[in-house]
Amino acid sequence: MIPDVENELRLQGYLNRPIDPDLDLVEEILRLKKEKQAVILAHYYQDSDIQDIADYIGDSLGLSQEAARTDARIIVFAGVHFMAEVAKIICPDKKVLLPDLRAGCSLADSAPAEEFRRFREAHPDHVVISYINCSAEVKALSDIICTSSNAEKIIQSVPPEKPIIFAPDKNLGKYLMKKTGRQMLLWNGSCMVHELFSLEKITRLKMRYPDAKLIAHPECEEAILNIADFVGSTTALLRFVGKDSVKTYIVATESGILHQMEKTYPEKTFIPAPPENSCACNNCPHMKLNTLEKLYLCLFYEQPEIVLDEELRLKAYRPLARMLEISAS
Repeated sequence: MIPDVENELRLQGYLNRPIDPDLDLVEEILRLKKEKQAVILAHYYQDSDIQDIADYIGDSLGLSQEAARTDARIIVFAGVHFMAEVAKIICPDKKVLLPDLRAGCSLADSAPAEEFRRFREAHPDHVVISYINCSAEVKALSDIICTSSNAEKIIQSVPPEKPIIFAPDKNLGKYLMKKTGRQMLLWNGSCMVHELFSLEKITRLKMRYPDAKLIAHPECEEAILNIADFVGSTTALLRFVGKDSVKTYIVATESGILHQMEKTYPEKTFIPAPPENSCACNNCPHMKLNTLEKLYLCLFYEQPEIVLDEELRLKAYRPLARMLEISAS
């Protein structure tokens, strides 16, 4: 779980440090990164200005693999808390920084560790596969971690006679049961962004753009996935539009990915799938807590830092190492 750090950070001044308005933030971030031997890893859902300054942009699997191979002294993780935790779990000798410690994840929050522990203990014969969008404590209670990129391969690695618990995302779990034909016991969790897409509004968009293809992340609800032309991880969605001949796409995932799509394929049109209400709910509010200003302060002060108990880190490392091993095979 994310520590209750807001008051602590205010006391330390990290949230209120003044920044010279004439400062060239991009130039200063690049200078500090070189000076401090740091690497900036950013998720596709970050704001475009952060994506453009990052050393590596990717989905959860790619970011985990990049963290494992970097020789940088400092990892600045432009993402959310569980992602930075993964970097620290894999790289205990590195200093791992997160620009805003309050950047959480609704999906990770949907699986409190103690409740999940009791759930696992009630089904001791099950292999526990946990989606990477969970806390270090839940990872420590799991047998294998997966991402949306490798989940199918991870499930297929488990002997067919072994029952499986899949957590915490029920929508991804349902999708994977269809894909693999494998029955699994699902934890009842979900992502606030991917659950809010409107089937009715998307259907109207498809009527308005009859030649457009709907592409969706598997965290979306089943009704959306059923009408999608392609379902895949953020990286898979990006690859699909590069190989596909259609020129217009309705994109049902967090809107940050559109920046890379538009940047890589400027000749194509990408329309964010609309949510149920009129808010910008296809923007993850946690991802968007990170800003260039916070990234600069984070590098300058080398704070806030992700710190994990070593016993917990080792327990959480085992299922992550298993994931990386299976993914590489």
